[in-house]
Amino acid sequence: MLISTKAYARAGLVGNPSDGYFGKTISFIIRNYCAEVTLFETPELTIEPNERDHSSFGSIDALARDVRQFGYYGGIRLLKASVKRFYEYCTKHHLPLHGRNFTLRYSSNIPPQVGMAGSSAIITACWRALIEFYGVEVPKHLLPSLVLSVENDELGIPAGLQDRVIQGYEGVVFMDFNRASIEKLGYGIYEELDPALLPPVFVAYTTKLSEGTEVFHNDIRGRWNRGEREIVSAMYQWANLAQRVRDMLLAGRGQEIGPLLNENFDLRRRLYKLSQGNIAMVEAARDCGASAKFTGSGGAIVGTYEDEAMFEKLKAALEPMQVMVIKPQIV
Repeated sequence: MLISTKAYARAGLVGNPSDGYFGKTISFIIRNYCAEVTLFETPELTIEPNERDHSSFGSIDALARDVRQFGYYGGIRLLKASVKRFYEYCTKHHLPLHGRNFTLRYSSNIPPQVGMAGSSAIITACWRALIEFYGVEVPKHLLPSLVLSVENDELGIPAGLQDRVIQGYEGVVFMDFNRASIEKLGYGIYEELDPALLPPVFVAYTTKLSEGTEVFHNDIRGRWNRGEREIVSAMYQWANLAQRVRDMLLAGRGQEIGPLLNENFDLRRRLYKLSQGNIAMVEAARDCGASAKFTGSGGAIVGTYEDEAMFEKLKAALEPMQVMVIKPQIV
């Protein structure tokens, strides 16, 4: 038995970073890049390392470059934590597991450290492989919360539900993470939207070695927990932007959402300390007439553009900055 499963990169179109604060967001999948997990039956349970997991380097410069690009940890810990969490979930819910063992291996071409959800893609793909191997059922709306628990509870990685929801559902999804639903049920209200409702969108990301996204979180969690009015108000504003974009899309007014995406970033810029490289990407895109905001927490941007001429203008402006510009494949 050979099982191969995938999960894709994603872009937060609007509303982020309110997903971790009982807010609302819209995200879409980026099929241009994916994480893939392969599982096959073997006598012992084995998790094979990827090139991101190696500990042998040609020089001290190579080690430093590797850490800047991939961080201090590869994907093995993500797979180990996923298997453990999967086992505990099945045990808790009395889902029988057969006694056969397996080998897991993974690969990913999702650009690292640019806020396109590479880690959660590996975990999501792993859960899909385990579900298929053991023949168990996990409700679609619960899978994102289980993937998040791998990162939050097992590995102590700060994250919200948005990435895991869109990687579980795919396509385009409006997500309402209202407090009542999250605290009572453990998941939000997820509405799948027709990708055809979107105007032309682009995604651009730096190809230079970048900082991890957590660098730019600026203790927002602490300020939220302390009830700082500015932060609490901002989360409501981001959620409201997502609601407005959702309503505009359903009303056939997708061409009008660009200013709301810009407003999403401008609010973030007022509250967060952002790197100049991230700001430069957004400003360069806007100088071309496009809208632009972060896809996640920095390193990549998403926005709307008018026509092919503007898309070519975006490429001409951003590529000299070592920024890759793509048309995301959503369907």
